[in-house]
Amino acid sequence: MARIAGIDIPDNKHIEISLTYIFGIGRASARRICDLASIPYGMRTRDLTDEQTTKIRDIIENDFKIEGALRSELTMNIKRLMEIGSYRGMRHKMGLPVHGQRTHTNARTRKGPRIRPGSKRKKPGA
Repeated sequence: MARIAGIDIPDNKHIEISLTYIFGIGRASARRICDLASIPYGMRTRDLTDEQTTKIRDIIENDFKIEGALRSELTMNIKRLMEIGSYRGMRHKMGLPVHGQRTHTNARTRKGPRIRPGSKRKKPGA
């Protein structure tokens, strides 16, 4: 297994797909990395030479914000929205959908499981 940016990427997949296992790299970014490193998209990760792996690692470190830095930036952006009291920040605070989805029905992922009245506990001696 090749290790790039602290992530073990799978050996038996094409390099284009394997790179997407790194947080912050999608298909388009993976293709751009392959183009810059002049590696064909369909090449398997296990077939990469050490030189090609080093080239990919250098490109990712220099040109992309990934993993920890990206995660911390995202959380800081959300905290900023909450602090300034914007509509999106309030939705984040309340744990409701942020991008205009309906909440009358659905939205169970953000709101959590339904709270059913009368099913909290059994009465003792009943």
